[in-house]
Amino acid sequence: MVFWKRFFTPTPSNSATLSTTGTEEFVIDQESQSRVFFSTDREIDLYELEELCDAVGWARRPIRKVKKAVECSFLVVTMWEIKGNRRRLVGFARATSDHAFNATVWDVVIHPSLQSKGLGKALMQYIIRKLRHSDISNITLFADPQVVDFYRRLGFVLDPEGIKGMFWYPD
Repeated sequence: MVFWKRFFTPTPSNSATLSTTGTEEFVIDQESQSRVFFSTDREIDLYELEELCDAVGWARRPIRKVKKAVECSFLVVTMWEIKGNRRRLVGFARATSDHAFNATVWDVVIHPSLQSKGLGKALMQYIIRKLRHSDISNITLFADPQVVDFYRRLGFVLDPEGIKGMFWYPD
């Protein structure tokens, strides 16, 4: 229970604010007037999303499949940097779900120029709050070895009951 309370209890160190429209703002640099907004609007430019994925070194994926993945996701969260009158996609995550008990988080990405500024943590906290608000109690994800510690710091654990994942892949 303590784990979940951390995501629902506001902390003074968290500079994110939730507006009445449900858009959350995260100020990353007061001097440069740079702000980041979260959105759950699915109307995104898929080519811009693929450019973001390219920036972190992910393999190219067919746009038609990316479109289908976004459309079929339970929750899609985008993160936009607003600097002056310029807006760019700087973060993304999505979750699939059975709409009752379980959700799996996929495709968590933050633009390399904004990594290590707390945005990945803020994005994950946002998506967890949204899933918990939908009464999803079991949240899972798959993590590459180099980011396991990041997710551990957010409260995720490896094989909490000794369950080993199983996968089927086509030949």
